[in-house]
Amino acid sequence: MGERVQGLARGADGLWRCAWAKASADYQAYHDEEWGFPVTEGRRLFEKICLEGFQSGLSWLTILRKRESFRRAFEQFEPEAVARFGPRDVERLLRDPSIVRHRGKIEAAIGNARAALGLVRDFGSLGSYFWRFEPAAGSRPRRLTWRVLSALPPSPEAVALSKDLKGRGFRFVGPTTAYAFMQAMGLVNDHLEGCHVRVAVERARGRMRRPRQA
Repeated sequence: MGERVQGLARGADGLWRCAWAKASADYQAYHDEEWGFPVTEGRRLFEKICLEGFQSGLSWLTILRKRESFRRAFEQFEPEAVARFGPRDVERLLRDPSIVRHRGKIEAAIGNARAALGLVRDFGSLGSYFWRFEPAAGSRPRRLTWRVLSALPPSPEAVALSKDLKGRGFRFVGPTTAYAFMQAMGLVNDHLEGCHVRVAVERARGRMRRPRQA
């Protein structure tokens, strides 16, 4: 897996991928099976926005390898369940070595669950809320090479999403976090031209039905 071309790396299986997937088998599986494929299901969207917050200051690989432990500790990231967490749950989680034991991030995840319930009330579902921030058709480059991606200005949609989430009580949701969320949940397709997953993601985005506000 030593070959790289413009942000891509060829794996032992002969397939070209975004170069970051080369770092580990965990990254490769995540890249091939999850990253960029569109997600509309509320629990997964809430899980991702929380895990992006826990990642702050850490690598995504650290969080990815702890994801099952996070799911166990946070009731599979069901917003209704996490919203009921209280001080005893915070202390329980701070004693759990299988997750990131950071009081601020734990308390933020609980507060974010309560804010997420407000989004469901206001928009009908988390999917209908988050997909409002999908960039308009034609506003993104048609051929996304490493050079093009590197030159893109900060995403106005990510800035808007971050601002709106903060206004609704969410924490650990800066613009960089918001854009990483958009990349992972398929609101944008940032697999590079030549990556074997890019076409599959684009097809999935083409087939999907965008959630609408109830």
